[in-house]
Amino acid sequence: MITDTHDTQVRTTDNASARLGMTRMRKVALTGGVLYLITFVASIPALALYADAWNDPTGYITTAGSNTLLQWGAWGEVITALAGIGTAVALYPVTRRVSRSAGIGFLASRTLEAALIFVGVMCMLSLATLRDQFAGGGADAQSVGIIGQALVTMQHWTFLLGPGVMPGINALFLGYVMYKSRLVPRIIPTIGLIGAPLLLVSATATIFGVWGQTSATGTLFALPIAVWEFSLGVWMTFKGFRLSPMITESAVRARDAELVS
Repeated sequence: MITDTHDTQVRTTDNASARLGMTRMRKVALTGGVLYLITFVASIPALALYADAWNDPTGYITTAGSNTLLQWGAWGEVITALAGIGTAVALYPVTRRVSRSAGIGFLASRTLEAALIFVGVMCMLSLATLRDQFAGGGADAQSVGIIGQALVTMQHWTFLLGPGVMPGINALFLGYVMYKSRLVPRIIPTIGLIGAPLLLVSATATIFGVWGQTSATGTLFALPIAVWEFSLGVWMTFKGFRLSPMITESAVRARDAELVS
């Protein structure tokens, strides 16, 4: 009877731990999913909101007008960058249990992507400052126009190396974790793992002038990564993670013991 009582207590404790673990996992999935959707939604308007400054930097600076659209575009990119870091931080308790290297790699790549986005944001906000100071043209119009063109050119490159390259690196790290652990249906990370090299090929083609990042071809090559990020965000937000033996405490302890030995 003592043994039976002990076994019952052990099973009860294990069940309670399992329920607590699933509650924590649901919170992690929900946080990561919401942040992924924020990055997806907040990044979309930038192209349209930056259009005037991108198309004619000199005219934008020297013509009096409101900077509101540009500023909203910049703020959307700030939100995108911060939410991007947030996804890696929120998911790290899970990613590290599957692969410490992939978890750290995803955190590092997300942080680098955010840093590149912030550089681009500073370039665009600098255009707004120049417009406030030099609207109306004058003797400095030509030199100010050159500065504006340089700022827009730099922003184009950060747009390529940040949102145009790093999502592919992110997908390699996180896609590996999700595919290996089966926390989400494997079709979702499979799309990301296929899309990652396509995005890197497209970025390479853009660097060498084969096609533009926002051209029809560039958009087509970037589509799988967009589908991967959106579907992952939706699944984590509304479905959560599936059960996976790879992220149980016993599996983690066993793996850590192997690493130490």
